Amino acid sequence: MGKKDSLVSKGRYELRYRGDQCLNCGHPLDTSDKYCPSCSQANSTKKLSLKDFVDEFFSGLINYDSKLLKTLSVLLVRPGTITKDYINGKRVTYTNPFRFLLSLAFLYFLMVTFNNRFTGLDRAASRFDRNISMGSPIMYDANSDSFSSDSTEFKKRTSEVLAHLDPADANTPEVKKGVSILDSLIVATNLKKVNRDSLMATDPSGYFKSLEEENSGINRFSSKMEFFGRMIQVDTLYSFQHAQEKYNIPSSLSNKMAFQVSNSFLRIMDHPSDFINSTISKLPFVIFLFLPVFAIFIWLVYIRKKYTYTDHLIFSFHNQSLLFILLILSLVIDAIFKVSSAAIFITIFSVYLFLAMKKFYGQGTFKTIVKYLFLNTIFTFLAVFTVIMLFTGSVFTY
Repeated sequence: MGKKDSLVSKGRYELRYRGDQCLNCGHPLDTSDKYCPSCSQANSTKKLSLKDFVDEFFSGLINYDSKLLKTLSVLLVRPGTITKDYINGKRVTYTNPFRFLLSLAFLYFLMVTFNNRFTGLDRAASRFDRNISMGSPIMYDANSDSFSSDSTEFKKRTSEVLAHLDPADANTPEVKKGVSILDSLIVATNLKKVNRDSLMATDPSGYFKSLEEENSGINRFSSKMEFFGRMIQVDTLYSFQHAQEKYNIPSSLSNKMAFQVSNSFLRIMDHPSDFINSTISKLPFVIFLFLPVFAIFIWLVYIRKKYTYTDHLIFSFHNQSLLFILLILSLVIDAIFKVSSAAIFITIFSVYLFLAMKKFYGQGTFKTIVKYLFLNTIFTFLAVFTVIMLFTGSVFTY
């Protein structure tokens, strides 16, 4: 009798609160049903009290924590075992691979975003802008009716070169003529820029119209970007519509893209750290588009094995989760001890991945090495391509 009484739950789950119908979905129930077999809701007609609410919260939290600890222990200590257990039906014991990977991805990229490792780029960009703005202008010599360069940097570098020459050689007409030609080239380049900027400032609409008529293809798009970049800086353009109304610019896809890219580049140059952090924050979403593609290659490599595509995808999720765990540990160690440990943890993951493949797919060492090298090559190629596409897309949308 005592054993039977011990099976009767307490609180909201006592037998006297059991109903004959699920309050959530209406499925018929028996008093022995603690949960609805249709929707899994607890079979209880008792009003929810504050104590019940708190008890259920901590019960659910402890249950999740036990799953999490079990998942972490098996994932870390027994490579490949967790995937084999999961696809064989042992799923309640572990956390969902998709949610687990998503949580780790968000945690990792959150830590990367807020560790301020990219703030130095903002200072570098500020110094670069300051150097550009303080550069020596082109000077006009009224006596000779010509422009001349007053570039301190050019004169400094020229003096350094001449200092390494024999005095007799440095004073020869050939060397002097060479220095004069270089100076003239710099002046011509800067003068061309001055003339171009003057045309933009004097008649922006006419200048843009000339771009449409004279240039073509990539050169035209590049010139449009230069025009919009200049006008955004000197004329405070807020949007393409503003530029369109002000300069009578046609509303074409090419013009809109040129404005957007120019505007994005200027914002990136002003605050490069914000751009990098913004791009990194999108990586968790990109990963879940990237891994399903990579799983196709795993399926092709192990096509003779009796595994479904979903099995390979779950294997990828578990291994990627382990990678994020190691990278998170690396960030913590780097922050505490002021070292760089990423290479060590990447090496650990490389060994782990090999062991996981060998354990899960059950093939010999030689076959596993060949497929390991091939899949890692594919993974690297897809990862680089994905990152390039992500940063390119961010430039257009930032």
